[in-house]
Amino acid sequence: MAGFELFPPPSLWQNWLSFWRFEDMNVLWVLMGSVLLGMSASVIGGFAFLRKRSLIGDALAHAALPGVMMAFLLFQTRDPLVIFIGALCSSFIGFFLIDWLPKNTKIKADAALAITLSFFFALGLMLLSFIQGMEVNNKSGLDKILFGQAAAMTEGDIKLLAYVTLFVLITVVLFFQKFRLIAFNQHYARTIGIAVNRYELLLALLIVMSVVVGLQLVGVVLMAAVLLTPMAAARYWSNQLTTILIIASLLGGLSAIISTQISYLAPAMPTGPWMVVSLSVLFIISLLFAPKKGLLKQYVDYKRLCQKVAEENILRTLYKLLERKTFSPQPLTLADIQSFRNMPSSCLKSTLKQLEKKGWVHASTLGFVLTSEGLNKATQLTRRHRLWENYLNEQAELSPKQVHQQAERIEHILTDAQEAQLQQELSNSQQDPHGNQIPKQTRHTSPTKGGGEI
Repeated sequence: MAGFELFPPPSLWQNWLSFWRFEDMNVLWVLMGSVLLGMSASVIGGFAFLRKRSLIGDALAHAALPGVMMAFLLFQTRDPLVIFIGALCSSFIGFFLIDWLPKNTKIKADAALAITLSFFFALGLMLLSFIQGMEVNNKSGLDKILFGQAAAMTEGDIKLLAYVTLFVLITVVLFFQKFRLIAFNQHYARTIGIAVNRYELLLALLIVMSVVVGLQLVGVVLMAAVLLTPMAAARYWSNQLTTILIIASLLGGLSAIISTQISYLAPAMPTGPWMVVSLSVLFIISLLFAPKKGLLKQYVDYKRLCQKVAEENILRTLYKLLERKTFSPQPLTLADIQSFRNMPSSCLKSTLKQLEKKGWVHASTLGFVLTSEGLNKATQLTRRHRLWENYLNEQAELSPKQVHQQAERIEHILTDAQEAQLQQELSNSQQDPHGNQIPKQTRHTSPTKGGGEI
């Protein structure tokens, strides 16, 4: 087809190979710094996420802006360490205000965060505009801190980024147990003698350092996404905190690799925004396809549950019809079933086909009959339904008219142990609130073949 190329042009392949051969050492430094930032910010951002302070990173990133500008005004240099210290001090002041205002005034926590973020960001923009009008050297590139620009990073920036991120990761590993306990239960941590305030201050320091050191790469506006998106994605893959943090760090590192490579192949594409875009794509993939909590898995489980409920409802309906006919082995028609269970004919027929495949129902030209295994299953369901009706009637003091709908829901999820406990608590009652006999407990049998119908 005209205009269509199956493979990328040779120049793209050459650039891609050049990237992974690390022919340009600056690319290697940027890649290493990006991966370290992605991993460390994802891990430390996870603790902010767990403590329900997700936007603290965004506020601290904005609060760092006036510190960067003041450091430049005072020393008129863009030395990475000077800028880092200035941003660190400014962010800590912002963190103090966010923490102090709700405790000492009537301002709520979200309002304190919004006030601090907007005030510091506005102050930073004013200082940036002031600097742009000054006749000083080295002022070009200060505006890049808003959205980040990896290409503008110097060797000093990369080294500082590497040192800080390694310090953050090592500190998290050393104090992981303390951080985990504080994140989930501060009150218990205090009762066993942990100095919660000290560890909270250390955690705040790590968050501030991760935010400040990533400004040059990701920028003020997008830093919060690097802190929070990996953790939000990792939550779909596991329930264990250690595993979640490992997955979050891997997602952060992967997004750094993807964004750095795109930025190298297309120089007009900045690394920071692409890092956030790739993280968002990874989040969407996790949201949809995670094996335990993904939306696709939840949808499949929901459809299976609906099918299970429909099948078990039909089994219990067949039991009730047999019970009315004193368990006479006569085939039951679709009309007989619909007289007790109002459902569309198409849905009823498909459910009966599924029951036939499982060996619980035998179909013939005359109608449908339960097999021996199907009768056992239907008897068990009816027993659980009526036991639960009795329990609600006696323990919750619901009327016989109110208990049926509740029992319709719970009968599908009761276990054998819960069934035995119900029977014991009900003093081995024999009838439900409607006067119907509660079936005896049945033994499970293997599926019948051929003429095993009842």
